[in-house]
Order: sequence, then structure tokens, then C-alpha cells
Amino acid sequence: MKTTLLNKVALATTTAALMTAMMGSAHAEPTGYDQLTFQTEVKEEIQNDEVNATLYKKAQATDSKALATTLNTSINNALKIAKRYPTVTVSTGQQRTYPRYDKNNKIIGWTGQANIDLKSTDFTATSQLIADLQETLVMENLSFGVSELKKDALEQKLMTNASLAFQQQAKNLTRAWDARSYRVVTVNLNTGSNYPRPMYNAMSMKAESADASVPSQNFESGNSTISVTANGTIELTK
Repeated sequence: MKTTLLNKVALATTTAALMTAMMGSAHAEPTGYDQLTFQTEVKEEIQNDEVNATLYKKAQATDSKALATTLNTSINNALKIAKRYPTVTVSTGQQRTYPRYDKNNKIIGWTGQANIDLKSTDFTATSQLIADLQETLVMENLSFGVSELKKDALEQKLMTNASLAFQQQAKNLTRAWDARSYRVVTVNLNTGSNYPRPMYNAMSMKAESADASVPSQNFESGNSTISVTANGTIELTK
């Protein structure tokens, strides 16, 4: 669960509307009696429009300098290739280096790995870039999700729907408890997402031959579920 800055702004607006619409007395303090706490949730399934991928280069060398040269050269070449795809955001990721020991606990070499991360809403360009990079790098993971712009727009709509659902449930409970009306004591809006994140086996996505180019992959991004919950307490007026 997370509450974004947009959520906070919307929460302030929604809370003000709820207080105006539902409080029997604008300045009355809650008594602590006849209070009900409950939660409503609204959700919507939406197609993923963003792809994230991580590729890496792993190498071994007898000394750390030679290892760093190999890794840096590989990543620099990958970044040059990535510049051909301006719709894909590329960043250097984690880099790890660690020694290898013999049976006498003496350092006999070094192993290292350097990552490169990709993010884009352009699936075609990303797929082709991944194919180009896989001639020298190995895929570590591939996942799909909803871009911030698309998610924020949907969350704004769902916050309104969650607020209306909270009000309707409050009215239903008021009738069920044979009360005249109710007022809001507290109400909170929270957002959440359920992202399917398929992970692909790195070895199966390597090129079979150094002489063969890697074909681009067709993406099936799937869907994610975005939800907003409204939880709070009302006080019944009898």
C-alpha cells in the first residue's frame, strides 16, 4: 500500500466533501459511542503498458583490473547500442566484484557482474534492443507493469469511486442500525497494485551461437489490478 502526493491532495479534497455531506454538526465532537469502523474497496483491471528488463555481463579474470576492463567495455558498448532506441530509458545497474579462492584460501582470480536496466512503454523498440544486447549480455529478468502516468490517472478515478462507496456503505449501516444519520470520525484512502511479474530463465534467452543474431521477442504484457480502499469510522446519530 502506498499513498502518493496526488493521493494526499485528493484525500484532502475528498475528506472535505465527506465532512460537509455527512456530518450532522460541523463542529460537534465525536462522543465515542455508537461508532462503526469499516472498509470499502474498489478495483479495476488495466493492461500493462510498461516493460522493465535487466541484462548483465558476467566475467572472470586473474586480476581485478582486467576484470573491470572487461565489464566496463561490455557495458559501454551496450550503452552505445541503446542510444539507437531513444524511446527506451537505459541506466547502469548494480555491479559486483568478488575474489575466487583456492583450497588454501589464496586469491586466484576475480569474478564480477555488471547490470544494465531498461524501462519503456515502447514494447517494439524494447524488444529489439533486448535482442541486440543479448548478443553480448544475458537476460536476468523481464517484467511488466503500469506506467506512473497511467496509474495516477486511474487512481484519481478510483479514489472518487471509493469515497462514494464509503458513503453508500455508511448510509446502509445507518439504516441497519436504525439511526437517523451519521457523521464521519475518520476516513483514509489508500492505493494498491497487483502486478504480475513473469520471470524468464536467463540461460534460455541467450543466443545459441555467437554467429547468430538473436530474434526479437513478441511481448504479452498481461494486466494489473489497481485498487483503492477507503477505511474509516462513522458515528451514528440516534
